Amino acid sequence: MSARAVAQAIDSLRRGWPVAIRTDSGTLALLAIETADAGRLAAFDPARTAPVLISSGRAVTLKLSNQAPAAAPECPVMIERVAWLDFDAATALADPQFDLQTPLKGPYRATEIDDRPAAMAALRLATLAGILPAFFVIPGGSADLVIAPADIDRHEDAVRLTIAARARLPVAGAESAEIVAFRTPEMPGEHVALLIGTPDGKAPLVRLHSECLTGDVLGSLKCDCGPQLNAAISAIAASGWGILLYLRQEGRGIGLINKLRAYALQDQGFDTVDANTRLGFAVDSRDFAVAARMLALLGQRSVRLLTNNPQKVSQLEAAGIRVAERVPHKLPANPHNERYLATKRDRTGHEF
Repeated sequence: MSARAVAQAIDSLRRGWPVAIRTDSGTLALLAIETADAGRLAAFDPARTAPVLISSGRAVTLKLSNQAPAAAPECPVMIERVAWLDFDAATALADPQFDLQTPLKGPYRATEIDDRPAAMAALRLATLAGILPAFFVIPGGSADLVIAPADIDRHEDAVRLTIAARARLPVAGAESAEIVAFRTPEMPGEHVALLIGTPDGKAPLVRLHSECLTGDVLGSLKCDCGPQLNAAISAIAASGWGILLYLRQEGRGIGLINKLRAYALQDQGFDTVDANTRLGFAVDSRDFAVAARMLALLGQRSVRLLTNNPQKVSQLEAAGIRVAERVPHKLPANPHNERYLATKRDRTGHEF
């Protein structure tokens, strides 16, 4: 198998087609609840015995963590299939937008997972596909497309990243700039770097900026992404030399649609951390090894990092990039993002 097979698996899941994950313990067939329907479920599981696989975060929301098979943090949870757990019930179970609209039936019973590596790989695959991490599963089942857990890590293998194109690009706030695009053979999109100013032999001022359509393009006030992007370009230009890395990791790595689902949960009163875990995702699913590879390809092994996030520092250094200095990047709050910024400070370790 290969990274190409994983890209095909992601496409299949998004289209509502089953895939399978094979480990040394056997094969686990998957049907994504979000993109399937009752007819596809009937074809996938005519015996109506397939249990439901969800994340530990979603299991906590469903109050299953007091059951021994669901008590281990960060581990997948398998829910026993019972007669009333049809496709509609599973959809309400998987998607937190229905938590207030549809009383969940229950009681649910968590069961032991025989092949935990396959189950964990399934949840990782859902994150890469940008779909809710919830599946009907058939242990020992089959599908036209079969992948291995190790293949999933190759989907965006930083080592395979290369420079695809570059060009001069004057931008507002930095007329002397060059844009460089990067990609791997399997990626559906590209990461880019904006090189600003003239190298002077010193460590460049670098900003890692994760894509945010709502903030960067539409001017959302729910986050500080748009102002951070513009301020970073200005700060780098003022320093004389630096690099802005624009990473295609929307919504802290869970994708645009899931980010909007998290926004809807925030409107119900949940903060950004609880919204992500209620959806079934990690608090932050981003991987900054790609950023380290981009810097290496640009010939930069030592940087001054413009960030409030210690995770960016630690991940870059773990990937071989020396962070000579962490430069704070603080902007004023507005009435719409005050709680968001407080959550970043108090719950995700940002240092303002």
